[in-house]
Amino acid sequence: METTNKLKDINEVLEFLFKEFPNCFKKKDGIKPLKVGIFKDVAERIEGSEVVSKTQVRQALRKYTSNWRYLEAVTKNEFRVDLDGNDAEKVEQEHIEHAQKALEESRAKMAKRKKPQRPRQQDGDTKSYKKKPHGQSRSNDKGARVNKKPAAQQVKRSSGKVEPLPASEVKVNNKVKVKLGQALVNATITEVNKDEVHVELVTGMQVKTKADSLFIV
Repeated sequence: METTNKLKDINEVLEFLFKEFPNCFKKKDGIKPLKVGIFKDVAERIEGSEVVSKTQVRQALRKYTSNWRYLEAVTKNEFRVDLDGNDAEKVEQEHIEHAQKALEESRAKMAKRKKPQRPRQQDGDTKSYKKKPHGQSRSNDKGARVNKKPAAQQVKRSSGKVEPLPASEVKVNNKVKVKLGQALVNATITEVNKDEVHVELVTGMQVKTKADSLFIV
């Protein structure tokens, strides 16, 4: 097990990365997409460090790569960068599309949280409800709820077949699809620890998941 290190707060770990690898990690200006497999490179450089642990670095990378500025950088830069700021592989179109989607979803959630909630029942709603014959509203609502279920199931069926990843294929560096909510995202396995599997998404984000959430590409 990894011992508890000096740095406790995730922002302090990010500050450590900013200072230790200034050509790679940026606070605001100059942010660029990270090389695929950057976690391994960082882990090698900090081997034996008494300041941060690999687990803390993984958490910091997760926060760094989910930031809006970083996601925007993925959509605007042609190349990724390594720890020394050198160009690495090209940013693939698939990665750009995934970053754009993640950015849109994140902004939508933020807008929803900021939007004041309006009363669900208004005067017009009350009047229309009163016009219905006794018992009709409740029965219609039940019918509506019943009709919604098959539609939801139909959406799931139409999403296409995916095959679970065999246990023998749960190996480091293997390309997989990982289930995040209702979506399947391309990723690469970076670490296997008993029943826990760490993967790196196409955007560079580090995610911890279970083997049964992995599927064949």
